[in-house]
Formats: sequence, C-alpha cells, structure tokens
Amino acid sequence: MRNLKTIFNFIVEDESGQGMTEYILLVVVIVALVIIFRTQITQAVQGQIQNLSTQISSFTGNATGGG
Repeated sequence: MRNLKTIFNFIVEDESGQGMTEYILLVVVIVALVIIFRTQITQAVQGQIQNLSTQISSFTGNATGGG
C-alpha cells in the first residue's frame, strides 16, 4: 500500500503531465482537421490508389537483371 501511495505522489507532483496535455491537444486538432477535410482526403487517396492500380496493371516487367 505504501508503494501505491509513493507512485500516486510521484504522479501528482510530476510536471511532465503538461507534455501529455500538449500531445492530447495535438491529437484533437489532427482529428478535427481530418473530420473537416475528410472528403478531400478521401478523394486524394482514391485518386492515388487509382493511379497506382493503373501503373500496376500496365507494368510489363521489362526490368533487366543487371547484376
């Protein structure tokens, strides 16, 4: 029980919690931006996937074995 009290006191007195708060706020801002711009993000990702799919389907395998 004494060990638990020591850990609790360390957590209460620890000032690194400010850093954790900043990380949480950063995550909240990123999530908000993703929600706001989700349509544009979805369109961009789908465009890139389509582009990649086109490139993969047109690949002929003409690479040389250079070695």
